[in-house]
Amino acid sequence: MAEGEDRRRHPQNLQGVLRLAVEAGSASDGQPAPEPMSQERSKWLREALSEACKGQMDEVEQMKQCLAILCGEASPEQEQGRDGEDADEEEDEEKHSALELLSDLCENLDNARDLMKLGGLDVCMSSCLCHFQSGVRWRTAQLIASCAQNMPEVQCYLLNMGALKTLLQLTDSDSNPTVRVKALYAVSCLVREQEVALQDFLSLDGFSVLMRAMQSECEKLRMKSAFLLLNLLTAHPEHRESVISMGMVQQLVAVLRTPHSSVHEHVLGALCCLAQERSGVQDCRSSSLCLEELLTQRVQELHNREECQEEVEFCEQLRSICFEGQPVDDCVMDR
Repeated sequence: MAEGEDRRRHPQNLQGVLRLAVEAGSASDGQPAPEPMSQERSKWLREALSEACKGQMDEVEQMKQCLAILCGEASPEQEQGRDGEDADEEEDEEKHSALELLSDLCENLDNARDLMKLGGLDVCMSSCLCHFQSGVRWRTAQLIASCAQNMPEVQCYLLNMGALKTLLQLTDSDSNPTVRVKALYAVSCLVREQEVALQDFLSLDGFSVLMRAMQSECEKLRMKSAFLLLNLLTAHPEHRESVISMGMVQQLVAVLRTPHSSVHEHVLGALCCLAQERSGVQDCRSSSLCLEELLTQRVQELHNREECQEEVEFCEQLRSICFEGQPVDDCVMDR
């Protein structure tokens, strides 16, 4: 094989490197490799794997440097020239950048696990998540969400640290709307598809937090809370009765009466879930809500809008469940 041809057969990315390594390993196990590996190719493979490992080590070093910034451990070069308010502003910017870089790095699940082992989540909980600066708070919540998503090991670690309680408190009462939105996103990453977290969510009255969030003036917060409610009611029908007993049907109908927005689609989906229970149907049929008229009006308004067809389908489904073919005796009197 010519030297140029051998070089062209070298993989050009990490996936190709790993494939080549597997082939070499198969040959060492006595299984036939697709072709003999030349000395040059073998040398290139060793160097490529070394560079890949070095890149991973570089990311760990980057995380360590970010944690040093978050802990206030500036280098001597950084300390020089700092003075007064400018120094405080520069320090805040450094923390923002460190948190953003950590969030990007922790989209990689291995990095999220490494950050946990480095004590990074402890730093987040002890000094960043409740920091006086809102930019630090919301970026920390974003980082927690990045680490927790699809990572049961990290989720359990955060739950044991009381992260869910703090995140729900921020969602419920933080003065900054971005903090509230990011905190709720982190709650969603902790709770969805995690049974232990869901039990903590219930014990912390998480559904009431979602109910209040849907009444917020912040559109993003309303959207995320309605989406999470719909997801939880769909995945965990055993909790629908307790949610109905909280007065959720009445609250959701009140949200439907606000100026039309994309939030309404998730709200109607949640109402359809609750209407799978007899008590949910009874609440929907309460004459004080005038829900049947509202659904009819909404279908008339939206039926020609292609982007709203799923919302129209939810309206028709809910109207069918609650108001078509149901005996009058099922109605609930005004309370």
